[in-house]
Amino acid sequence: MTLEELATYNGKDGNPAYIAVDGIIYDVSGSSRWKNGEHNGHYAGQDLTDIIKNQSPHGISVLSRMPVVGKIVE
Repeated sequence: MTLEELATYNGKDGNPAYIAVDGIIYDVSGSSRWKNGEHNGHYAGQDLTDIIKNQSPHGISVLSRMPVVGKIVE
């Protein structure tokens, strides 16, 4: 999936909420913390590698509980 395609998975209007970290796309739709595609001022449909790895208190550890749905391609 390209970053442009990822942007459509923003958790709004019935769309699932996907985020990318290190090129891997995770479905965060099932997480109550990602209601309507938003979590702590960050939005689904984006590559959140820097935010998750460098700013998030939990880091990448919680991603192991999220389904992987694909990879980012150029």
